[in-house]
Amino acid sequence: MATAGETIDDSVAPREIAHAVIDPKSYAAWDPLLDKFDWLREHMPVARIVSDQPEGSPLWHEPFWLVTRYDDVMRISKDNATFLNNPRPVVFTTKMGEDFARAITGGSHNLVESLVVFDAPIHMNYRKLTQEWFMPKSLKRIEAQIRELANETVDRLVAAGPEADFVKLVSAPYPLHVVMQILGVPEEDEPRMLMLTQQMFGGQDEDLNQSGMKDLPPEAITQLVAGAVADFEAYFSRLTSERRAHPTEDVASIIANAIVDGEHVNDRHLAGYYIILAAAGHDTTSASTAGAMMALARDPEQFARVKADRSLLPGIVEEAIRWTSPVQNFMRTAATDTEVGGQAIAKDDWLMINYVAANHDPAQFPDPRRFDAARSPNRHLAFGAGAHQCLGLHLARLEMRILFEALLDRLESVELAGEPKRANSTFVGGLKTLPLRFTTA
Repeated sequence: MATAGETIDDSVAPREIAHAVIDPKSYAAWDPLLDKFDWLREHMPVARIVSDQPEGSPLWHEPFWLVTRYDDVMRISKDNATFLNNPRPVVFTTKMGEDFARAITGGSHNLVESLVVFDAPIHMNYRKLTQEWFMPKSLKRIEAQIRELANETVDRLVAAGPEADFVKLVSAPYPLHVVMQILGVPEEDEPRMLMLTQQMFGGQDEDLNQSGMKDLPPEAITQLVAGAVADFEAYFSRLTSERRAHPTEDVASIIANAIVDGEHVNDRHLAGYYIILAAAGHDTTSASTAGAMMALARDPEQFARVKADRSLLPGIVEEAIRWTSPVQNFMRTAATDTEVGGQAIAKDDWLMINYVAANHDPAQFPDPRRFDAARSPNRHLAFGAGAHQCLGLHLARLEMRILFEALLDRLESVELAGEPKRANSTFVGGLKTLPLRFTTA
């Protein structure tokens, strides 16, 4: 991947690759990015990423190690004592973005204080507040409700046919409906939640951030995301007051009335809990759902097989989650001097564990770019691993299975009606448009 005459040392990635790893547009151009990850796994599986911008520039970032091999990403994910979430940002950001977060939060480098940024022991203390609620046994009580939402969603798709944008009509609104009902957010407030979610995770994409501006400068993107966080916090502060006064059976009541170490959870951590459930529980499932439908639309034979044999559906769901890898990476900080993949890592070094790269590692997944519903085993890392494994993984699988049962019942055939487009995003990514042409059963 290096250009002619470019020197490759033992650790620093070539400039082209270093730029691509942190460029939102690279994640929209999927195959060229996967090509770069293939090169890195073979030549520099633990590569030093150094900014190609001058220090002091809005785009300058601290150096970090990029980890691309499956086994190394799995090891880091499970070793929460050596690789910490909180000393430095857990989501990649520029130095300007980190400084902005400290300024508006009074010192924290995280705009949102949520489960994903906590280390032990606070992480488990907070996780266990709702962990039981999201286990398969507990989710059975809302399965009928989810099925009703899925059927209503498919009704809207069919009514809009024979051509429609699957993202706009199905994969974006459906998981939002589900998670908002779980949180107890009224249906009339869902458009606002969708807008705020898109501003948080779509701030790098002019079609998703709903700002009305194209080619936003980095400082404007950071302010846009910060504004969305503030709106989320204000909304859920009011919801907390309501649920403390009048508790119900929803997750919001559990969070609002939670006691940790003998006291109510503080306002900032409460807001972070709501936000991670509301935002992450929506965008990630939306991306995987759209990815599954795109794969089926491109492969009529596979669509016909799963329509005839629903036992294949869990494989479709699991492969879609691997294939799309909606949460594209997280950052970790070394708690001590260590090594990864034979590369020395110093205490306090910053690392990016890239799930897109790990989930396309041919050493773990033969022919990784092929969508294979029969892939087995499929121990992907799209949900993470270890103590920080995604809290909502069972809900995501349930939502997708129920929706595709409804889709397969109603659709006779499906094909692409145009070229799908991915979002420009370094963190949570996936399709932003999926034009389909379909016939109904």
